[in-house]
Amino acid sequence: MRITISAYIFEAIEVEKAGLKVPMKKTTEFEMPEELQEAFDHDADFKSAFEALTPGRERGYLLHFSQPKQPKTRVSRIENVHL
Repeated sequence: MRITISAYIFEAIEVEKAGLKVPMKKTTEFEMPEELQEAFDHDADFKSAFEALTPGRERGYLLHFSQPKQPKTRVSRIENVHL
């Protein structure tokens, strides 16, 4: 395990020295769950509050809302934040 961690650290150092960058997806590239769009359509204040968040927080919420497979779970997550 120690060898594996050392290899990862060495690799990270080499990537840093090479100046490589990881291209980050923009918030607009993330999929908007239907349930969230419906919540925005019904409550403009909720949409305004969401858009006032930093791009990183917006992406975090989009990931959190879109992870569940069942629509009722997505709705539940949105309602927990919306209330």
